[in-house]
Amino acid sequence: MNARLQIGILALQGAVEPHARLLGRIGASPVYVRKPEQLSGLAGIILPGGESTAMIHLLKLNRLWEPLREFVQTRPVLGVCAGAILLARKVTHPEQESLGAIDIEIARNAYGRQVDSFTAELKPGVAWEGTPIEGVFIRAPRIQKVGAGVDVLFEHKGEPVLVAQGRCLAGTFHPELTDSIAVHHYFITQCEAATPWTTASPNTSASLSVN
Repeated sequence: MNARLQIGILALQGAVEPHARLLGRIGASPVYVRKPEQLSGLAGIILPGGESTAMIHLLKLNRLWEPLREFVQTRPVLGVCAGAILLARKVTHPEQESLGAIDIEIARNAYGRQVDSFTAELKPGVAWEGTPIEGVFIRAPRIQKVGAGVDVLFEHKGEPVLVAQGRCLAGTFHPELTDSIAVHHYFITQCEAATPWTTASPNTSASLSVN
């Protein structure tokens, strides 16, 4: 099959457009997901930043909660900030339900309020083969515990801020708010590896340089 990768972006609430722009730069086609049937045929999905409790309410209102839970158990997913909270095995500060797709414990808003937002250079973990990148933290959660099967891709001051388990990625910062495509490129490679048919167009590979 010769077509652009179809990557979903949960579009019920939160920062959707910046992810769509980065996917376009890489050569993938963003699909805004608001209904269960829109999960069909996707190579992967991004759960963006926003407000996790509002997302849960809207997911259930739109009958997306269970279909999304099933999707992220078998297909690649990138959760950013609130999206990472949704993916975690356990959520604290306060506790709330989650999809349980990655073996981490995460605390909501643990880096502070909106006025405490900051940008920092992130240190690559042993599982990351690229160069350092910059992270934007906005009312960010904190990964407090990681399971034995979880790889740390990036750290900030010794704490994990981007982790992976299988094809599931969870980050507490916003990679879509910088010029770098490194995190999204990494995610796309996971989607390509998990897709049983060839999806890259002849020109796609040339656009996958990491900046």
